[in-house]
Amino acid sequence: MVAQGFAVFETALGHCGVAWDERAVIGCQLPENSQQRTRARLAARFPSAQEQDPPGHARAAIEGVAALLRGERVDLTDVPLGMDGLPRFHRLVYELVRTVGPGDTVTYGEVATRLGYPGAARAVGQAMGSNPFAPIVPCHRVLAAGGRAGGFSATGGVKAKRRMLELEGVHLEEPTLFDL
Repeated sequence: MVAQGFAVFETALGHCGVAWDERAVIGCQLPENSQQRTRARLAARFPSAQEQDPPGHARAAIEGVAALLRGERVDLTDVPLGMDGLPRFHRLVYELVRTVGPGDTVTYGEVATRLGYPGAARAVGQAMGSNPFAPIVPCHRVLAAGGRAGGFSATGGVKAKRRMLELEGVHLEEPTLFDL
């Protein structure tokens, strides 16, 4: 096995991907419309990775993500994540957000407050916008103030975020002009 690998797999919402090294999952790609697009995004993010059969820790991530996107309540907190090289604040945010279970939500401000940084909601939003582990780190469960969907950087944008939340039984109010 090479130092880094990746696999593309089909889910109920489209083709996802997971990248890994010997120790941990180092990235996840949310659903794309085609295998080729998912493969291209993973190759751009992980140029030294080769497509191959996943080892145990990556297979657990793949099975968990596929189940989550079928609407199953899955706990992915045991999937090891390679966070080396990420900013300390981002690591703290990702570790906290991993504890938000299916069907639950928090706001950017609540995450900031729980971390001891009240007033850092925008910084939490920036961390979520660059989350390399979605949906293992379930940034779709982090909402804007007032329980609005807020942003979502994945393909499909806020519509994809709302769809993922609906699979978990969370129904947000219809967006207003300012939420689109």
